[in-house]
This record gives sequence, structure tokens and C-alpha cells, in this order.
Amino acid sequence: MPAMPSGIDSDDPAIVQADGCWAIPGLWDCHTHFTQWAQTFGRLDLLKARSADEAMAMLRSHLADRRAAGTLDPDVFVVGMRFRHSLWSDSDQPTLAAIDDAAGDQPVALSSADMHCGWVNSAAARRLGVHVGASGLVGELEWFNAYAQLDNAPGAADETLRLLRAAEADAAGKGVVGIRDYEMAENINTWIRRFAQGIDGLRVDAGVYPERLQAAIDAGWHTGDELPGSHGLGHVGAMKLIADGSLNTRSAYCSTPYSGITPPTYGVMSYSSQQIEDYMRLATEHGFDIACHAIGDEANTIVLNAAAATHAHGSVEHAQMLKPSDVPRFAALGLDASVQPQHAMDDRDVITRFWANPAGIPYAFRALHEADARLRMGSDAPVAPLDPWLAISAAAFGTESSDREPFQPEQCLSVQTALASSTATGYDRPRVGDPADIVLLDCDPYAITTPEAMRAMPHHVVMTFVAGRRVH
Repeated sequence: MPAMPSGIDSDDPAIVQADGCWAIPGLWDCHTHFTQWAQTFGRLDLLKARSADEAMAMLRSHLADRRAAGTLDPDVFVVGMRFRHSLWSDSDQPTLAAIDDAAGDQPVALSSADMHCGWVNSAAARRLGVHVGASGLVGELEWFNAYAQLDNAPGAADETLRLLRAAEADAAGKGVVGIRDYEMAENINTWIRRFAQGIDGLRVDAGVYPERLQAAIDAGWHTGDELPGSHGLGHVGAMKLIADGSLNTRSAYCSTPYSGITPPTYGVMSYSSQQIEDYMRLATEHGFDIACHAIGDEANTIVLNAAAATHAHGSVEHAQMLKPSDVPRFAALGLDASVQPQHAMDDRDVITRFWANPAGIPYAFRALHEADARLRMGSDAPVAPLDPWLAISAAAFGTESSDREPFQPEQCLSVQTALASSTATGYDRPRVGDPADIVLLDCDPYAITTPEAMRAMPHHVVMTFVAGRRVH
């Protein structure tokens, strides 16, 4: 931005001396599971485990440290997150025997990086009421329901509040002013309560899952309604529906079988086509947007068909593999493509392994943009870190390292488009009349030429303002 004129009264609290800084609109993460992301600030992170053996070694070390510190309660779950077994060799996959040997009678539940399955020991399986076979894995809806039970331990609420404050401060330090929260729990009253507790440094759109939609309708809520006590920062979000599984769990629903899998599998739908259409119609008729998770190309077709039949408005979340014929349907139906570019970095090797012969285009960012679809970017935190600069970097450079070739360079976006897609306004420069959600940077984001430098942009966030209030 231009230098501030000399003579401005720096003692005026309405004036911020920003000489030499660049101003951009506040950044949004349009797909988070914020409670789960906050809990990564205090749970065992298995992201760097390169095998089941390494994951179990990390678990043993974590348990030993907890015992030594006197913080290991035999009646409280030990929770780990973000293991990526899709990148482990076939001979080094999760087993029930391995986690039982590492954890013993201490209940342990580990969530995969994509959150579509969990790895539990026998003690945890008994308490959660889930069935586990020789792998120790629990998948999809059964895992979602089990995972929601993990926060009911004594003292969990106070600990979660502490971690939420840490996550909120971390987000502000990256220039984030707002999130769309699709936590798999009751969200509306939860966020009303959080704002009352002083968790008020972010704008929040609180999503509603299908099983809670009727209760939200009966309570008189609609997408866009302001949450009481949020001072305009909190609003009711969209109905979030998970149509299919995920790539890493080989459960995203595709029109062609996964490569290298015997017997052949096409993935799974979480709901039937009719159920998806029925939920979309219910949401639309009662003033709710939809935010429908669809990863496989066939799942995306089913979701787009349901949106066309019901005139639903909102977004398709992930849109991870698309048939070429489905790409122009987003703009035609008025649906946003809510994408997570960092997933492409995390999945590029998994795609080679399991989507070797796709019928669609994986991560079709540029194709969607050129077809006039509105892109909204997010992280799906904790699947990827809540950090829009990672998304901007992945979308613009197609790689995390200058030493590695870009993944699908034909799908890369300009920095301008990627940054604009990470804001609520849809453009990359502040305009008169916008909400006072502003980020000041000490370097020009358009001068950056490497993915490493773009990913380091949080270090260049000088100030973050939400509704005119400085939060960082």
C-alpha cells in the first residue's frame, strides 16, 4: 500500500500507522473442524510416522512421557491424530495386535489424517462400542460417531477451552479473520456459548449436520442468522453432508475402480442418492445453504444431480475428482467449489498409487476457475493445518518444494486468484465499504517466487483486524 501521509496523528486510536506495509482483505478458511484442529495443539500428532511401527513407537513414547508426568488417567482416552497409512507399505499397515501391544489396557484412539477412519485398541473399542477386526480400524460413519465420544472425559471442557484460545490466536497470527466450522457435533449452541466465554477473535459460520437439521429448523434457524452474543461475528452456516468417503481410506466413490486394490473397490456412499436429495430439499425449503462433501468423481455427479433437482444453493466441499462434463455444472448451478489445495500436495503420491487410471480430473482448480466457478479455499483442518498461505502456495506453485516438479501445473492458479479465493469478498484488494477485516503484511505477496517463501508468509503478518478490532 502507499506510504501513509506525513502529519497523521499517530496518537489517534482510529489511525494505524502502516507506512511500508501491504494491506489485503482478511483471510478465511472455508472448511475447518475447529475443535479437532484446536486439539492438535495438545494431542499426539502422528503425521510424520512413515509406518505402523513408527506410529507405535511414537505412541509408546507419548504414553511413557504421560506416565512420568503423572497425567495418564487409565479411565481417559489417549487420542492421537493424522496418521497416513495410505502412504505406508502393504506389509506395514495397522493391526489390532500392534496397538494392543503398545497401549495395553489404556484406551487409545488414533484418527487418520483424513478423519475417515480410526485405529483403536481393544480397550478403546469396548468403551466406544465399536467392532474391530484384525486391522484395528474403524471406518466412516461408525468412526465419526465414535470420535464424537472422545471429549466426554472429566476436565475435557476446560482443556478444550484452553486449546481453542491457542488455536484462535494462531489463526489470527496467520491473517485469518474467519472460518467455516463443520465440526461433527452440535455447532450453533456451542458457538453461542463460546462467544459468551470470550472466544471472539474470529468470524464463524457454524455448520449443521443432516441429523441435526430438523432440530435447527424447529428452533427457527436459517443460514446467515446471527448468533446471539456474537456481536455480528457468528452466524448459522450451511447444512454439511458427507456424501462419500476419502481417497486415503479408499472410500471416495468413483466411477472406476481403485488401482492396486483386490478385490476391486469403487469406494462407498455415506448416504443414498435419494437421501442426499431429500436432505438438500429439506435444507433449501427451510432457508439453509448446503455444503456437500464429495470427493470421488461419481459422488460429485450424484451431488450435482441432487442440487439440480432441488435448486440447492451453497457449495460442494472438496470436489476432489471431477468428470470433465461436471466441471461447468458448478457455475451453471450457482454452486461454489470449496477446495483444499494443500490436500493435493499431501495426496499427489497417493493419487499415483490408487487413482492411476481416473475417469476424472483430480484437483481441477484451474479448470473450475476457467469455467467461471467461484472457488473458496480452506484446509479441512486438522487434515491440513489451518493456514491459508499453505493453500495459496499449493494452488499457485503446485508443489511444496522448489526441488520437486509441480503437480498438475496445468491446474495451477495465479497468486491473485488463489489469494482472492481465500477471502470472504472474493477479491484480493480491500475496497471501500468492505467489513474492516484487514491484514497488514511487511512484504509484497505478489513478489514471491517460490513455494517456500509463500508458505513462510505467516512470519510477515504484522497485524490482523477483525471488524476493526486488532486481534494480532
